[in-house]
Amino acid sequence: MPDFDDILEHIGEFNLFQKRVFFLICLLSAAFAPIYVGVVFLGFIPEHRCWNPGVAELSSRCGWSLEEELNYTVPKGKTNKETLTSQCLRYNVNWNATDLSCTDPLEGLITHWDKSNLSLTTCQDGWVYDSSISSIFNLVCEDSWKLDVFQACVNAGFFIGSVNVGYIADRFGRKTSLLITSLITSISGVLVALAPNYLWSVIFRFLQGLVSKGCWTAGYILITEIVGPGYRRTVAILYQAAFTVGLLILDVVAYAIPHWRWLQLAITLPTFLLLLYYWCLPESPRWLISQGQNARAMEIVDDIAKKNGKMLPAQFEIIILEEGNEEEGHEKPSPSLTDLVKTPQMRKYTFILMYNWFTSAIMYQGLIMHLGIAAGNVYLDFFYSALVEFPAAIILIFTIERVGRRYPWAAANFVAGIACLAAAFTPDDMFWLKVTLACLGRMGITMAFEMVCFVNTELYPTFLRNLGVMVCSSLCDLGGIISPFVVYRLAEIWHELPLVVFTLVGLIAGGSVLLLPETRGRTLPETIEDVENFHQYHTSQLN
Repeated sequence: MPDFDDILEHIGEFNLFQKRVFFLICLLSAAFAPIYVGVVFLGFIPEHRCWNPGVAELSSRCGWSLEEELNYTVPKGKTNKETLTSQCLRYNVNWNATDLSCTDPLEGLITHWDKSNLSLTTCQDGWVYDSSISSIFNLVCEDSWKLDVFQACVNAGFFIGSVNVGYIADRFGRKTSLLITSLITSISGVLVALAPNYLWSVIFRFLQGLVSKGCWTAGYILITEIVGPGYRRTVAILYQAAFTVGLLILDVVAYAIPHWRWLQLAITLPTFLLLLYYWCLPESPRWLISQGQNARAMEIVDDIAKKNGKMLPAQFEIIILEEGNEEEGHEKPSPSLTDLVKTPQMRKYTFILMYNWFTSAIMYQGLIMHLGIAAGNVYLDFFYSALVEFPAAIILIFTIERVGRRYPWAAANFVAGIACLAAAFTPDDMFWLKVTLACLGRMGITMAFEMVCFVNTELYPTFLRNLGVMVCSSLCDLGGIISPFVVYRLAEIWHELPLVVFTLVGLIAGGSVLLLPETRGRTLPETIEDVENFHQYHTSQLN
């Protein structure tokens, strides 16, 4: 009996119908980008200083310029041999006193013209800065860790929600899952923008994470299930490239709309248009067949053939998957978590894949967030680093079927790690070189991230494949939870320390990949025995 791939050979593997669906689903991938890394702009910490009651009135009475006001009323601190206005401390002075001089208001309070003798206090009355989520909720100084939590909670949502959304997609269909999660993602995004306080913003952000990654994954599954096997990996890579387009759009919108609430609304409201998928997208015929809904599947197949200008041969009028044509009494093996670590090769694959998912996430998100605290123009730096993801996709498309998976994957991790190390020790006055190295590291980890996505599916046997990908990729979300703490907290010790950490984890990841087998040209394993006997199996395949 023919399977669905045989049918696609006759009605078109990637013709007009699939291209239209692919374009529409790519909009979903682009819309996911602001959720994944939008904290770079939503939580950008602007220059700030303590708000001093009475200073504004004194400045107005004395006719000070802003420069004079800062010089007279804000303490200075030495950082990297540069004099910077203090962001977390202020003079313990009553600026409402009427005897303060306009020429030097602190003159009567200091000795030997040394302002360092004046006592300092914390910013008890708040701060002065431009609008971001950090400024609205005062996520600076001793409360700066709360910004880490704001980003970590969306990854915690990814971690918890992926399994549940995956169940919905398998139980009720790819299209149904996509529509439900799109609606919840859009509503929760609006609620984030309208959150009255920090706690509610975190709750709504978590809710957004709970469904948004599952929404992106449902789109990924749907598009790969309606194209032929010859186009599947290319489509998967380009789907992720659409995410990069979303990054560029986010950068432009964030530049045009600096206020974080309006920015959040600007990147969320258009996603309600994804609900039009109800009329524009088909259900996955593969899923319908797996559920025994052959009549509905045939309707979609006929529509695909018509849109592609093809004719479905008569022998394919009834679809029965080979996988469903099993002999009566033959039991399918039941997957379990213990299968992932029960045998030596399975154990090795599982631990290496888990670590590489973790590394890809912590480095990818970390490098993006590190841009937000760099000394350059955050919008230009973000734009340049996003652009390098396009060459990463092109390199993968032209190498994975020629060179293989293992060596490009390992090289990508090595490049990312070495670039981070070089950037960490590049002098600050060579900022252009630091940006170039950061972009190179971003390209490397983007390639590694895309590689782990589909190599994971090639290493596990069929009955264990979905469970294996689900378990291993959960470490990606764990890396995302940890990433903001690595970037923002370690940067307080030394600004480049996060890059050193990324170097270490990246080099280890590259070395671990070399311990995996090459999967190019390999028939996918069906059983754990196939995995354990891979060397002999692969040799026989080559011969």
